[in-house]
Amino acid sequence: MNPNAMMKQFQNLQKEVMREQEKINNTVFTGESSLVKVEVKGTKELKSVKIDREAGIDLDDLEAVEDMIVLAVNDAMKKIDKETENKLGKYTSGIPGLF
Repeated sequence: MNPNAMMKQFQNLQKEVMREQEKINNTVFTGESSLVKVEVKGTKELKSVKIDREAGIDLDDLEAVEDMIVLAVNDAMKKIDKETENKLGKYTSGIPGLF
């Protein structure tokens, strides 16, 4: 294959990857646990935390609330990782450690 054609193909592939990554970065993912809902940007930046105040949360048991926040954030992070793998995995198959 012509080196110039290969370079052009690589540049096109790189642009596609960057477009897909930008879409992921701009997407807001929701993570949930029984009492907590969080929103996390695709960049893994926490946007918001909502606690269901009507669920009768016992404020004396803040450890349980903290655990629910952790569960919700981890849920959102897993969704981001899954979306990243779904969108970018096709570009990185066979190249270990990229995404």
